Amino acid sequence: MLVVRPIKDSDFDVLMLCAEESGTGFTSLPVNYELLRDRINHSIDSFARNAISPGTESYLMVAEDTITGEIAGTTGIEAAIGLENFFYSYHISKVMHYSHRLNVHNIVEVLTFVNNYIGATKICTLFLRPRFRGGLHGRLLSKCRFLMFAQFPDKFSDIIFAEMRGVSDNEGHSPFWAWLQANFFSIEFTLADYLTGIGQKDFIADLMPKLPIYVNLLSDEAREVIGQVHEKTRPALRLLQKEGFACRGYIDIFDAGPTVECMRQNIDSIRRSFTARVKIAEHNSAQDYLICNNDFQLFRAIETQPGVDQKRNEVLIKQEVANALLVSEGDIVRLVAV
Repeated sequence: MLVVRPIKDSDFDVLMLCAEESGTGFTSLPVNYELLRDRINHSIDSFARNAISPGTESYLMVAEDTITGEIAGTTGIEAAIGLENFFYSYHISKVMHYSHRLNVHNIVEVLTFVNNYIGATKICTLFLRPRFRGGLHGRLLSKCRFLMFAQFPDKFSDIIFAEMRGVSDNEGHSPFWAWLQANFFSIEFTLADYLTGIGQKDFIADLMPKLPIYVNLLSDEAREVIGQVHEKTRPALRLLQKEGFACRGYIDIFDAGPTVECMRQNIDSIRRSFTARVKIAEHNSAQDYLICNNDFQLFRAIETQPGVDQKRNEVLIKQEVANALLVSEGDIVRLVAV
């Protein structure tokens, strides 16, 4: 059984392993000792802060096998983006060029360099190690964050968004970046992606074109990948789309992967979630649920098959499940059917 919990100092080595296994294009997990150490420390501080409104907090969690103690993957949340560092995107829009005299009009798409997600909550750093893929583990790592949003709404923004990894090849070459590099930059995609991951973003504002870019001026290869996701990211995108996330025309400035967003109260798992009182007992059930406890600083979430008594507003769980969630009989938990 996997249990999601806040990251600890002792998880550093496995977080570095996740960074190495994630590959190019996974900006939030760069292979950098100091940055990963800082991310762990910042997460520990953020959980301890117990914020009453969204700020610069960053919450990083891992999924741990309760039997072996092995870490299966990681998942994260940025409470409010853009309060200390700019968060850049391209926004896709349309303009019309019209000549009344010639009776000619052309509608063209343009990319505008923007910083429009200030204060929004970002879900990020979802990575499941290769040998744990398959089954329902990825669903737990993704949806546990929605239970956290539902249980502790004051700590997060009304707008939740995620950047989806765009198209690049096995060597880390991005067709979209190749066009930008040829016209505005002189560095490889892998270096630009790495610099962004470690927080060195000044070069973006310095070198990125400030005026809108006409999409029809891009290379064919660059145009084809706008708004497209990496093949390894498709399952994560489908999961978010089922939750109600959609692209509102924003894409990543490096690989043109789509940004998807949803109002917090409209996320499907949040709308369907409910709280119930714990009753520890043996039971038989075939319905899968995600369950989280009611302790933010000691947050725990698992996927299991509890017994649900809606009339009594009780959830029946076994002792090993209660142990994993750090709950006792009579405690309140939040759950959602999956």
